[in-house]
Amino acid sequence: MKAMVYRGPYKVRVEEKDIPKIEHPNDAIVKVSAGAICGSDLHLYHGMMPDTRVGMTFGHEFVGTVHEVGSSVQNVSVGDRVMVPFNVYCGSCYFCSRGLYSNCHNVNPNATAVGGIYGYSHTCGGYDGGQAEFVRVPFADVGPSKIPDWLEEEDAVLLTDALPTGYFGAQLGDIVEGDTVVVFGAGPVGLFAAKSSWLMGAGRVIVIDHLEYRLEKARSFAHAETYNFAEYGDIVVHLKKETDFLGADVVIDAVGAEADGNFLQHVTSSKFKLQGGSPIALNWAIDSVRKGGTVSVVGAYGPIFSAVKFGDAMNKGLTLRMNQCPVKRQWPRLFEHIRNGYLKPSDIVTHRIPLEHIAEGYHMFSAKLDNIIKPLVITGQS
Repeated sequence: MKAMVYRGPYKVRVEEKDIPKIEHPNDAIVKVSAGAICGSDLHLYHGMMPDTRVGMTFGHEFVGTVHEVGSSVQNVSVGDRVMVPFNVYCGSCYFCSRGLYSNCHNVNPNATAVGGIYGYSHTCGGYDGGQAEFVRVPFADVGPSKIPDWLEEEDAVLLTDALPTGYFGAQLGDIVEGDTVVVFGAGPVGLFAAKSSWLMGAGRVIVIDHLEYRLEKARSFAHAETYNFAEYGDIVVHLKKETDFLGADVVIDAVGAEADGNFLQHVTSSKFKLQGGSPIALNWAIDSVRKGGTVSVVGAYGPIFSAVKFGDAMNKGLTLRMNQCPVKRQWPRLFEHIRNGYLKPSDIVTHRIPLEHIAEGYHMFSAKLDNIIKPLVITGQS
């Protein structure tokens, strides 16, 4: 089969790999029809995530058709069209039983924090991902779900990570009616977080970024106020002015490890790998939320040290909430929002890239060329 293969920072290519085999009775092999490149895939591409091994296939957002199932699989059958959440999880451990699928205790021998994630380094379990023609899906009775007949395939792809993660970011904010919500980052997750904030009762939604085309999308798709932080000497001071010098009620960090805005922080994290991620957006969130407010973090950070302003968070009495999204927990409500016309996930898709051109897709996404916001990866399989 053809698969995207990592060959080192900024080096990916398509190679021939063996079609994965059933390794456990509850495995399934899925024939991928469409996937996506996620902003957090760029952390891997840039060499930010520890233990990203040469030869790995990325891709944690994908849908496809069940090609083969193990002997104990009961909930999906060969030929079913399925959507697969990015979490690899067992469904029965202490954490899964509490809905914390992203913290499953049985799927990642390499960490005590995060569970398993498809295509996201051996730090997250070492599972090959879906930027390939076929992918092995463990715990097939738990993770994948049949795609509803009414749901379009491109919308289903966005439901495997980006939309649930953005929705989860707003959910973690505990938004109450009339709240002012600030979202740092106008990538796919930030756009969905901003849109979801309205659904949860926000009275005002503000999105911060430095790329004008993404801010334009935040205005047209999420109906948010926008500010380009590059145009202000101190974006935190500006946000304070915009909120009666109190600060926002809720701030969502949808940026994560490669935030721009402070040269020293960016270089020490992105270039020298001295931090688990540039904490610029998170520190701005801590500074721009009001005292007693809530900071929600769904941007991805590496597991090592980051220079976060924790003392300020403590002294302001902030609530900090964060996690990798437990994707499947969000699906029932999101299905209803989509069916009712409140959300159309594929509205943020800007590019559709054939699998054989994925190296160009990564370069384009990394360099922010051609006003790219969300690239899908099309395998040509069905």
